[in-house]
Amino acid sequence: MKKIFKKSPLLLDPVTHYCPGCGHGIVHRLVCEVIEELNITEKVLAIAPVGCAVLAYDYWDFDTTEAAHGRPLAVATGIKRMRPDLIVFTYQGDGDLAAIGTAETVHAANRGEDLTCIFVNNGVYGMTGGQMAPTTLLGQRTTTCKSGRDKKRDGYPLKISEMLAVLDGVCYIERTAVNKPKNVILTKKAIKRAFVNQIEGKGFSMVEIISQCPTYWALTPEEAVDKIENEIIKETPLGVIKDV
Repeated sequence: MKKIFKKSPLLLDPVTHYCPGCGHGIVHRLVCEVIEELNITEKVLAIAPVGCAVLAYDYWDFDTTEAAHGRPLAVATGIKRMRPDLIVFTYQGDGDLAAIGTAETVHAANRGEDLTCIFVNNGVYGMTGGQMAPTTLLGQRTTTCKSGRDKKRDGYPLKISEMLAVLDGVCYIERTAVNKPKNVILTKKAIKRAFVNQIEGKGFSMVEIISQCPTYWALTPEEAVDKIENEIIKETPLGVIKDV
């Protein structure tokens, strides 16, 4: 029988701590495939966040370090400036990158730091109980806004990719998703582009990946991927937001 899929040797086999239907596992695999294909395994260094992906280093067979909540891009900046020969990337959720890490995110992007940022956005704080996040959509229910996010009480959701796109230091931003095979393929292409930009010294690149969270959306995995298609990407459209 013809083998149609080969797992990257960079993707390890721990017992997963992610919930059934979570998109992080898909993104972990794509990152490994891209690093292998670009032949940068011995030069790459990942910065793991505080959040659902706090244990990312358990899944990857390449150098990974940890940062305090919201600080991955600050840590990445220091490492890249001291070791410009390395390919440094952050792997962050919406609570880490767009809430407690807003300042670090904005200023690293504005300075045009030669970094790659993988931003996994599921619209809630997944690790700590499903609270409202900066990217929670209007009307979306969470454990801290049980009647749904209200614009008068809670403000509007942050469209962090569009916010960063206006900064001169940013060279590439794309929003993708992992809810269906076509979007997974496009996500891999975007991740590869973001790494190639760093290899070529072009500046700050970020890929925002809309990911399903069945547990805290209170949906089945099938319903969660449908929600992305039918609701979320209507509010946060997929595609290239900036490319210079």
